[in-house]
Amino acid sequence: MLATAAILFSCNAFAAEPTEPVKKVMDITVKNWSGESEDWKYIFDEDLLTTLFSKEFAAKYREASKKPAYEAEAGEKGDPFGYDVVTNSQDGCPLQDINITAAPPKDGVSDVTVKFKLWACMDEAEMKATVDQVNFDVIQEDGKPVINDIHRVGDDGRDSLLVEMANIIKGE
Repeated sequence: MLATAAILFSCNAFAAEPTEPVKKVMDITVKNWSGESEDWKYIFDEDLLTTLFSKEFAAKYREASKKPAYEAEAGEKGDPFGYDVVTNSQDGCPLQDINITAAPPKDGVSDVTVKFKLWACMDEAEMKATVDQVNFDVIQEDGKPVINDIHRVGDDGRDSLLVEMANIIKGE
């Protein structure tokens, strides 16, 4: 019995945290916005889509990408959004003051909150001090944490990238 408890404890000790896929997405996003990266790394590249995101999210993304927001170059996959879905922007400064926190799981979903400053390089004090927020729904799938939805938080509340992709698929 003691051996069984030790095995269970050791398995739980190595369980991946819900923040892990979010940290990977944010590492890419920070690098993309750093101004130093010549190659923009897309968080929905197939290798990342299949390792960081849920099967439901990946399937919706693949379907939505058949209706790109802009014309893709020959051989390139289209992007259904036309903006950075994490920063909810096409413009910005290098990200600063990034804070990632996870709430306890509720109904199988961990709400991971990311706060950051996107406009820290601006001259206007109010804009410079603005803190943006994005939330990630993280679930366990095949024994690992994966992102199931992304919510940008603004004056009108939280949106849903899954809903946005469903609307793109419907042609809305």
